[in-house]
Amino acid sequence: METEENEQAAKQSPMLKVATFIVDRRNLFFLLFALGMIFCAISAGWTKVENSLAAYLPDTMETRVGLDLMDEQFVTYGTARVMVMNIDLDEANDIADELKKNSDIAMLSYNETTDHYNNFSALYSITFNYKSDDDKALEALGKVEQSLSDYDVYVSTSMGDPQAALLAEEMKPIRIIAVLVVITILFLTSQTYAEVPVLLITFGAAALLSAGTNFQFGTISFVSNSVTIVLQLALSVDYAVIFCNRYKEEHQTLGIREACIVSLSKAIPEISSSCLTTVGGLLAMMMMQYGIGSDLAICLIKSIFFSLMSVFLLMPGLLMLFGPLMDKTKHKSFIPKIDFAGKFAFATRKFVPVIFIVVMVVAFFLQNKCPYVFGYSLLKTPIKNDVQIADGLIEDSFGRNNFVVMCFPTGNYESEKKMIADLEREPQVDHCMGLSNTKLLGHNLTDKLTAREFSELMDVDYEVAQLLYTAYAVNDENYAKLVNGISTYSIPLIDVIMFLYDEVQEGYVTLDDDVYDRLKKAHDTMLVLRNMLEGEEYSRILVYLDLPQEGKETFAFLDRMHEIGEVYYPEDQIILTGDSTSQRDLKNTFARDNIIVTVGSILIVLAVLLFTFMSAGMPLLLIAVIEGAIWINFATPTLQQNNVFFMCELIVSSIQMGANIDYAIVIAGRFMELRKVMDRKEAVIETLNFAFPTIITSGSMMVLAGMIIGRLSSNGSICGIGKYLAQGTIISIILVMFVLPQILLIGERIIEKTSFKVSVPIRLDRVRGYVRVDGLVRGQVNGFVVGEMHGVVRGEVNAIVSMGGMSAVNPDEVNLLPGDVILPDEAGPSEGTEVPDDGEPSPGEETVNDDRVSESTAQADASDSKGDAKS
Repeated sequence: METEENEQAAKQSPMLKVATFIVDRRNLFFLLFALGMIFCAISAGWTKVENSLAAYLPDTMETRVGLDLMDEQFVTYGTARVMVMNIDLDEANDIADELKKNSDIAMLSYNETTDHYNNFSALYSITFNYKSDDDKALEALGKVEQSLSDYDVYVSTSMGDPQAALLAEEMKPIRIIAVLVVITILFLTSQTYAEVPVLLITFGAAALLSAGTNFQFGTISFVSNSVTIVLQLALSVDYAVIFCNRYKEEHQTLGIREACIVSLSKAIPEISSSCLTTVGGLLAMMMMQYGIGSDLAICLIKSIFFSLMSVFLLMPGLLMLFGPLMDKTKHKSFIPKIDFAGKFAFATRKFVPVIFIVVMVVAFFLQNKCPYVFGYSLLKTPIKNDVQIADGLIEDSFGRNNFVVMCFPTGNYESEKKMIADLEREPQVDHCMGLSNTKLLGHNLTDKLTAREFSELMDVDYEVAQLLYTAYAVNDENYAKLVNGISTYSIPLIDVIMFLYDEVQEGYVTLDDDVYDRLKKAHDTMLVLRNMLEGEEYSRILVYLDLPQEGKETFAFLDRMHEIGEVYYPEDQIILTGDSTSQRDLKNTFARDNIIVTVGSILIVLAVLLFTFMSAGMPLLLIAVIEGAIWINFATPTLQQNNVFFMCELIVSSIQMGANIDYAIVIAGRFMELRKVMDRKEAVIETLNFAFPTIITSGSMMVLAGMIIGRLSSNGSICGIGKYLAQGTIISIILVMFVLPQILLIGERIIEKTSFKVSVPIRLDRVRGYVRVDGLVRGQVNGFVVGEMHGVVRGEVNAIVSMGGMSAVNPDEVNLLPGDVILPDEAGPSEGTEVPDDGEPSPGEETVNDDRVSESTAQADASDSKGDAKS
């Protein structure tokens, strides 16, 4: 009979059936999670990290086109700027002479001008014989540093991606500190000490699974790789806290297993709906034109998915495992009541909303003037890494090295030479470097020499030079020169040197040893320059600018460079690439992405809230508060005149809208519930007392995680994300605690008028016998009752259950605890009978069979709000 009843209950409650399966099969899930975590611990190292901001620009952007073209057409050799400090000019020259003897160095740029010697410091610009991604280039740089170990040396290079390595090292202590902060917060906000390891294991499993599955994307951005785990903790730890609190609430009247099943059946739909706003804010980031937004959004959404799976599948087993210890380690809550906040809200309800509207309008105009930047050159970070220190010292003595690469069709050295001359006449240009103006052996590489001029330059016989020129003409199929006379035939220096070297290598020409040595040295240098500056279809020049990397003047001059280039080449074949073009393109994408993220996150969250509250007014009020917090957050840099990396605004505003809106939902949902049974003042006081523990737990984690990232990272974008995420969360907490309640008090009528909830007929339930009552009821229980009840009534209940439910139970399933009151039924005495508090169980107080969970006990309250879910 009992089995049939349980089966019927399970059929009536699918979520209860799912919860029972998860709890009873916990060992299976332990095994699956263990295997998954072992795999992810190994696979976490498979993920490749992209550290270039320009790599995520749309394919149609000029910088992206230029980068792809350079990868296809040119060879990028390893380079480094090496500054040796506290030396005199003679020592600087001696060091240069020694470096020139290094066979790993293809080119060394150094002279006695202030460009290379200033303030008792020498700057050597080195180009190695190896590609920038070749380990040999890093080894060669290491040898150079070793040879200069007796001096005060600072190195600036992009080889080996030193910034990425330093960022990875910085994130290790950040993650450790974040974990310690979380542990501290959980201890302070928990009710039992043993629940802390349950929460930490749950989150640790989710974090490892998330990090270990990133390899499936092939490559992720350095932003996602650095902050996903910390943000995952701040965004999703709420889910585990909600479930844990549900369990503790149910465990007050149920055994460990039954409490796990009942709380899980309620938590699954509640937590799933809770994460929708967070996911909604992240989905808005996927609409960004700039690819890092989509990259971070996907990684965070995946991390939230694994957090949900860990809470739903792993945590129930952990609660079963740690349940007895949790019962033994209960302690007093350290979070105080905040009645003053509710009283303040009620007293200021008439003028605080007005003040907020004024502040919100001012913040809107200020945040529109926020000083956004699109590169790192104008950003200040609280700490500096070794690379930043070296770059700063080099910049102090020799200025910042800002150059733009101009690509154009190859094959016309005369046009290239004229274009370079036009560029160098511009006051914004310091100098240009191309084949047409690079000197070697006393001539520009593209200068045309006759056979006689070449014989004198290389000290070879004129007859040998003539034969060489004849062979070149034949190879070039230029037979007219053979007819008209080879003496007037002129060939660019770089072409004849390369041709002569090939002829010597193939054995067609023999040279003296000293001539061959000079030829080989010239050939090797020219080969590096040609690989760097000339491809099969495109050539390029490096244009060094006397301009900052970004700014109106810089961006305007990029257009001027196009105008100069288009005099000599087709308009669509002039392509510019560099830090300045990258930052200009980022600026152009930001204008669109900012609107998309703002509007997209609002619309997605609005859609979720509409179905949550069944009212058009409530979502608008909640979104107005959080959007106001976002505007205030990014109005502060305008007032402080602090530059903000553009990506910080896009990412932080999405997370702030998606995650901080939860705080507003908690307060709004609880207030609307309590208004059904309390007056406005009592309702707002109880609402803030109820919401404060949840908000302070989740909010403090978000704030401290952001502060840790913002204070301990030397990367401008990572630092900014942490700083403004922490600041924005603080502003959101202040607004939802001290402004939103007043708005709800004033806007209560608006919320009711805009409600589109479908009314259902009031049903008066009548049950006699042993009746379990679980929820908010209004009616008679041998006397009129209005209130929230959790217990069993022996008698007749004639009441309206507005939230929760009631149903008849089998007397054998009733467990009476010390202090419980059994109300008399119609045939019983008029006085209630109290269960004796003697520590002995009353008749029938045996533990409920683990194979039976009454549906009435486990019935999930489908109409519970999200706020109630977090209680």
